[in-house]
Amino acid sequence: MNILEMMLGGQDAGQLGRLAGQFGIDEGQARSALEQLVPALSRGMRRNVQSSEGLESLTRALEQGNHRRYVEDPGALADPHTVDDGNAILGHLFGSKKVSREVAGRAAAQTGLDSGLLKQMLPIIASMMMGSMSSQAQAGGMAPTGVRKEGMMDILGGFLDADKDGSIADDLFGMASRIFR
Repeated sequence: MNILEMMLGGQDAGQLGRLAGQFGIDEGQARSALEQLVPALSRGMRRNVQSSEGLESLTRALEQGNHRRYVEDPGALADPHTVDDGNAILGHLFGSKKVSREVAGRAAAQTGLDSGLLKQMLPIIASMMMGSMSSQAQAGGMAPTGVRKEGMMDILGGFLDADKDGSIADDLFGMASRIFR
């Protein structure tokens, strides 16, 4: 199951209504925004974990961050700290605000939603994504403060299977060859 499916259909499904309400849009528009923005975030995540430093950083974030609150506490998405947390996540995934603006612009063209609205939604959605990953880590038997790298590979399987062939072996080999060139 990929992260978008987790966010839309799993225990996190209630987040869709909360997201819609927070931004004054209907659930269909919120779903459309997620369908455009989450794959872009996933690509950023894939790029980030291709280096051992990026994987280490993500592991540390899932170990030390309190991201599960975005899934467990309906009010957490409206907390002003959620935007700060989301912007930090975006910084790791995209590297610059320029990339975030470009992602929002492309999503606006696909969804018909205003790019300014999508720029505001992006850090919230990034926080939601980390919350879903953190929940998945715990559901997989990994304590929030003890996420193992082996378990991270299970969680990231959907992200790392870049060619969607059902196997991450070829994708990991490709990443390793780029890292160790």
